[in-house]
Amino acid sequence: MPKRKLGVYWAAACGGCDVSILDTDAKILDLAANFDLVMWPCAADFKYDSLNDFADGEVDVFLVNGAFRTSEQVELAELIRKKTKTVIAYGACACFGGIPSLANLTNRRGIFDKVYKTTFSTDNPKGLYPQTRFDVPEGEVELPEFYNTVRALDQVVPVDYYIPGCPPPYTLVTTAIDALISGQLPPPGSVIAGDKNRCDECTRKRDEKKVKEFHRVYATIPDPEKCLLEQGVVCLGPATRSGCGNRCLNANMPCRGCFGPAPEVREQGMKVLSALTSIVDSKDAKEVSKIVDEIPDPTGTIYRFSMAKSFLHRRNMKPGSNAKPGSQK
Repeated sequence: MPKRKLGVYWAAACGGCDVSILDTDAKILDLAANFDLVMWPCAADFKYDSLNDFADGEVDVFLVNGAFRTSEQVELAELIRKKTKTVIAYGACACFGGIPSLANLTNRRGIFDKVYKTTFSTDNPKGLYPQTRFDVPEGEVELPEFYNTVRALDQVVPVDYYIPGCPPPYTLVTTAIDALISGQLPPPGSVIAGDKNRCDECTRKRDEKKVKEFHRVYATIPDPEKCLLEQGVVCLGPATRSGCGNRCLNANMPCRGCFGPAPEVREQGMKVLSALTSIVDSKDAKEVSKIVDEIPDPTGTIYRFSMAKSFLHRRNMKPGSNAKPGSQK
């Protein structure tokens, strides 16, 4: 029986998702025994043209990680979707936009100004920015267009399955590999993870205690037996999907929200904000405001992994910015 065809692609990502595939140890040998690799930029020198040569739908599975912020990444996502039967959003960035989508709090001009003009180490007296096309003696150089808005994979192309996490943990990756090998996949649209709220699987003791202050993680040593929220440590467990194996909590660190919203949660960030305000031990408006103000980078905290898929989606920029508010480009 001929092997099936498998591809892996990373867009705007850190590389951790690719490493998590390698972290499956001997299980990756099972993958190799059942699939021929047709593309994996992180691991082998495949060219885009080699993918283009396949017939539409000829590739069986593609694991796509990373968010989408450039024209090149979007073009590859569209090509992958065209050539592939089953496309899987792999990791928090592909599933929800991830940390890259926090860039939606600004826009392309703001990012370019920071990187190419205002940092202490930048020497750019002419204020030059990267151009999509530029003539050099050897010919015309072309760069991808840097879009104004970062998007998750399913905001670019239809997605068949989701494997969340930053990166996905070993247990979920091996579960997905076994399902791919056996062909016994869940219904399309399924999230290959837990089906509960993160707090439902947490073993820490809750006393329904309210707090007078919030702490940065480095500034306190929480009791490993008690609920982190009730110790004033911002934990995104109340709004986050289960299935991670308690990796952060077992290390006495709060849940960061990388599994995305729990099944019953429509808006992860607002659910977290509601949970935080519900445990504040005060009814005085000024005191409540003071306590909540102690939460470091509240927007970046509650939307750390889900900005692209949130109701907020992106910040509306002032008129005169380099793109229309909320637009892709």
